[in-house]
Amino acid sequence: MRPERYWQALSGIDMTIQQNRSVITSMDDFSRTWRPLRIFNAYRLFLAALFVFLIHFGFQQAPLASTSEQLFSQASLAYLIFGFAAIVPLWLRWPRYLLQVSAHIGADILIIVVLMHASGGVGSGVGMLLVVSIAIVSTMVTGRQSGFFAAVATLAVLAEQLYSALVGLDHHINYPLAGMLGLALFATAIMAHVLASRATASEALARQRGLDLADMAQLTDYIIEQMEVGVMVVDPDGQVRFINNAAWRLSGEPRLPKHAELEDYSEELSQELQRWKSMKREGRQRFLINTGRRKLLINLVAMDKGQESPTLIFLEEADATSREAQQLKLAALGRLTGSIAHEIRNPLGAISHAGALLAESPVLDAADKRLTQIISEQSKRVNSIVESILQLGKRDKTQPELISLHHWLSHFLRDYYYTRSEARDRILLEPVPEDMQVWFDPIHLNQIISNLCDNALRFSKPLAGQAEVRLRCAWFGGKHGYIDVIDTGPGVAKVHLDQLFEPFFTTDGRGVGLGLYLCRELAEFNLAQLRYIGEEDEGGHFRLLFPAQQIDRNQE
Repeated sequence: MRPERYWQALSGIDMTIQQNRSVITSMDDFSRTWRPLRIFNAYRLFLAALFVFLIHFGFQQAPLASTSEQLFSQASLAYLIFGFAAIVPLWLRWPRYLLQVSAHIGADILIIVVLMHASGGVGSGVGMLLVVSIAIVSTMVTGRQSGFFAAVATLAVLAEQLYSALVGLDHHINYPLAGMLGLALFATAIMAHVLASRATASEALARQRGLDLADMAQLTDYIIEQMEVGVMVVDPDGQVRFINNAAWRLSGEPRLPKHAELEDYSEELSQELQRWKSMKREGRQRFLINTGRRKLLINLVAMDKGQESPTLIFLEEADATSREAQQLKLAALGRLTGSIAHEIRNPLGAISHAGALLAESPVLDAADKRLTQIISEQSKRVNSIVESILQLGKRDKTQPELISLHHWLSHFLRDYYYTRSEARDRILLEPVPEDMQVWFDPIHLNQIISNLCDNALRFSKPLAGQAEVRLRCAWFGGKHGYIDVIDTGPGVAKVHLDQLFEPFFTTDGRGVGLGLYLCRELAEFNLAQLRYIGEEDEGGHFRLLFPAQQIDRNQE
């Protein structure tokens, strides 16, 4: 995945998480405010409807309505009407929340005190309904507000007692009981608020943990979906419960329903899973399967110790794994050989210089001069090995430039002929499109084409009146540009194709075996590909293929 696409994906995930958090937060705010107030109103409607039913059909029992049945009936009806009238503002959430809470508890205090007065005063027990109302409201407001409402309710009860004394209802008056009811209201307000605060804090903590877990689950799902390693979860019945994009791709991109059978994805994989289950799922199973198009490295892991637990399956492309392992080995080998190469250069220079001085001696006979010639040739060969090894450590230092291949190849051949005069008239450059430009490190491109030309000239067969090596530059599929190096030699034998680009592999006793490997490494680091497309007995044919994003046409 490109960096910009990666950050776009992460931004999308972050936006989704923020949206989910805002939705959940708004839902939690509703559940902590308006929903309890709606439940409170539903309780009021039930209580008022019960009182209206009892008084209308004459089922009320003392002390209900013992002092004034008409007042009790009117207050109950007013209570019921207020409950129905409060439904619309609650659903509209207007006016604001605190104003509606104050209206609700104010109506409850007023009407319940009137009902208490119509039922014989504080001794009737109707005043205990205030405890319920204060308890409910204390869970929805702050501590000071709950204390204020408890004080208003207490003053209302005491005012009812004072009014009863003024109108001569002495049997209604019970100041000690009214005081105890006031204390009960304050105690209820304090305890309800404390318990509600703790419950709210616990709920907020649980909600935050839930949001964190949801975010982590979403991020984990995204990471699993973007993994290069295929992941599948298979239940005990062989049904695929989860499969990520990589596993779907490695399975051949089948068009199957969401929860298909594992056998529909791969018969070989299903058979191996059944065999592993028959072995009582001992340990972590690792094996290779061949799907016909690619080799897959499979890992089977039991998600639990039980035989009926799901199985976790990891799928990797075997070739990619092998290449990665080889790269790690070569990286370690490169560091080791690089340090050795530096140590070899000084004594090698001394040997070469001593051989050159010895060859100038006039007292040497022909046999001794032949020996000095061997020393010189082999010193040059060792030096070429050292230079190639040192180049391996510099392959990642690229400085790409926009190169016009039409002009670059002409200049390349001019410089190539200057250092290798024997190659003149042996290489033919076919016409190059003038519009072909490519982003590439010019030093790396020179090294790749020089090496390919050297190999082509070494293995070519002279043809009368014809060039032995051809350089061709053209478009492939309208999007990809390429450079071909074609010789008239015997080509590469089929038995050697798999080893052609491996380090230190050569069929020439004079070669080092690092040239083609180094060329492929340089090509890949410039986002290009070096391929061999020739046939045996038809000449060697190497192609340096540039990716589409590396090509730039003047007419576009």
